[in-house]
Amino acid sequence: MKNHNKNNLEKVIVILGPTASGKSNWGVRLAKKHNGEIISADSRQVYKKMDIGTAKVAGSWEWQTSWKGWRHMFLSEGIVHYLVDIIDPGKKFTVAEFKDKATKYIKNSHKNQHVPFVVGGTGLYISSLVDNLSIPRIAPNNTLRKSLEEKTHEQLLQLLENLDVAAVKTIDKKNKRRIIRALEVCILTGEPFSAQKKKGKPVFDFLQIGISVPRETLYYRINTRIDTMVENGLVDEIKDLLRQKYSWQLPSMSGIGYRQFADYFSGKKTLATSVEELKRDTRRFARRQHTWFKRDKRIVWCETFEEAEEKVQAFLAM
Repeated sequence: MKNHNKNNLEKVIVILGPTASGKSNWGVRLAKKHNGEIISADSRQVYKKMDIGTAKVAGSWEWQTSWKGWRHMFLSEGIVHYLVDIIDPGKKFTVAEFKDKATKYIKNSHKNQHVPFVVGGTGLYISSLVDNLSIPRIAPNNTLRKSLEEKTHEQLLQLLENLDVAAVKTIDKKNKRRIIRALEVCILTGEPFSAQKKKGKPVFDFLQIGISVPRETLYYRINTRIDTMVENGLVDEIKDLLRQKYSWQLPSMSGIGYRQFADYFSGKKTLATSVEELKRDTRRFARRQHTWFKRDKRIVWCETFEEAEEKVQAFLAM
């Protein structure tokens, strides 16, 4: 892999876009063409036991040899995938942890003479790498969290607006857990949450490719994907997680694809209603992803795989 950019930084290719845009497919196809490995930038696919609701790439754990010896890797279509299927649903996985692990795996890929592809739709994960963000490493304060959890959604948003107007503009206002985390960081540090994610000097040379899909096509894919998830056993997957005592309050279970079924399992809503709510929430989530990514003018948007392949080829030849 040639490396003649002015800062002599190692090259990394990012494949991003909204949910159901085809990122996993493009990532695998490009990795096959360019001797690549994939680092997943999806905050949901990190969890074990949560395959259907996260639309996790189909794959299996296998042993492979490397410059360090044998290693146990998650493979999909013969391509190594890092940060997939690694965390118990009862545990948390922070942006700081993602950045640390992703950086390590990118460096490992280069050592193994592979091209690293970061593939996913979690905007903050990608930004943490591309912008080398300094992420707040504030340990959770259970006493503070309990007091915040007693407040209503509206009260939490108002409190965050008082402490950090910038954070209110970018945070997912429906995600109570993220609002509480932002408040926790603000209160414990005495500084706005939004001001603590400072950009650092570039560590890698990035090419960011965004997948451009017409809205109607994307919505059709989302609706079809969710119907397939239900047919493939999504309800049984959630039932198994609840049987293993994973609660709705966990970050894993409160994410999209799972929380929409809480009222179904408590008998308050029908399955059909929960499925429709999942479709609606996923479409809204895709819009938020699109808005997030469109702010970054460095992203090269491609409508076809062939167009993306040309960009990758040119980037690696530089």
